Amino acid sequence: MATPYEKRRQRKLFLTIVLPAFAGAVALSLVAISQTQVYAYAPSTLPSPQELGDRDVRLAGLVAEDSLRTGADTNVTFTITDGKAGVPVSFDGILPALVAENEGIIAQGKMGPDGIFRADNVLARHDENYEAPEVIKALEEAAEQGPAY
Repeated sequence: MATPYEKRRQRKLFLTIVLPAFAGAVALSLVAISQTQVYAYAPSTLPSPQELGDRDVRLAGLVAEDSLRTGADTNVTFTITDGKAGVPVSFDGILPALVAENEGIIAQGKMGPDGIFRADNVLARHDENYEAPEVIKALEEAAEQGPAY
């Protein structure tokens, strides 16, 4: 049977070593989660470049008609729209084969100070019956807000 002195010593050990280590692990986990979170926005709900800062976000919507342009090398520009607003996008890379005008798309990247979204990654729907949940949600949110006047 443990003496009162040994119980006190075990309690002190717990409070000085185990509890701070646990609190540190929780804090590190929360920081890691907050740094890896990527929010999805529709073009009409996208915050300003100043509000976004240097944070990675996803932009979900449809590729606007007559906006898909290929430039030098692998540079591609297009506009993502939700029917209310459009955001110009610049992407340097090879687009997925299913990226086309009036088709659902998700671009992940950063908003430039010039108002052009610079995508690091572009995702497209993968068959005729599938629509990405982010695209559906973004389009529904834009429809709920009503027309922009």
